[in-house]
Amino acid sequence: MDIIDSIILGIVQGLTEFLPVSSSGHLELGKAILGDNSIPEESLLFTVVLHFATALSTIVIFRKDILEILKGLFSFKWNEDTKFVTKIIISMLPAVLVGLFFEEQLEQLFGGSILLVGCMLLVTAVLLYFADKAKNTTKNVSFKNAFIIGISQAIAMLPGISRSGATISTSVLLGNDKTKAARFSFLMVVPLIFGKIAKDILGGDLNFESQNITAMSAGFIAAFVAGLFACTWMISLVKKSKLSYFAIYCAIVGVIAITFSFLN
Repeated sequence: MDIIDSIILGIVQGLTEFLPVSSSGHLELGKAILGDNSIPEESLLFTVVLHFATALSTIVIFRKDILEILKGLFSFKWNEDTKFVTKIIISMLPAVLVGLFFEEQLEQLFGGSILLVGCMLLVTAVLLYFADKAKNTTKNVSFKNAFIIGISQAIAMLPGISRSGATISTSVLLGNDKTKAARFSFLMVVPLIFGKIAKDILGGDLNFESQNITAMSAGFIAAFVAGLFACTWMISLVKKSKLSYFAIYCAIVGVIAITFSFLN
């Protein structure tokens, strides 16, 4: 993989990690349209590097929030910060369970099933549309809400379901404040990313030999910068109730994907 490929993939990862359009769904569509060999197959290590970059961009955007949470945790009291961390842990449970027990079944879905991707993009579009129309409140995410949002995150492992779109929409439809919903959605995925990285490293799945460090670095920087932009932009869009634009986009792409699947 050359530097240009790395930068392109980094930008795509940085944007689609936060924007509600489903990166996995678009990758599957790209493979079907251009052919499997037309899209560079990034190594597992490169994938880990890109995910680390987007996780780092989340940490930078929410650095003040994270510092406050850490301060609250080290007070060793049952306060708002320890409650928030507990909610994050609760939200992770469904995705962890699905990843542990259904990893092989999930991998089989990433085999060019364009019909599935199209249908799931339509589901994403519906979620975003109704979330966009929901009235804003000042309600915080509850423990029960955290688990339900976690279920939506687990479902978002399907190609075509946007993780950020599903989790933010679910949170908003549960009556939570839109800004707090976006904040919770972005922070809840950080431990999962670091957990997956640790699992890959400890499991010996990463190949550190014969890697193009320059290309890796270019991809990392591209994903990090794109992630900073997308995360900030997404928070602004949720506040201004402009998710309907992405709902329209997902609906159009979903219909095109379904049509394409029947024509081939």
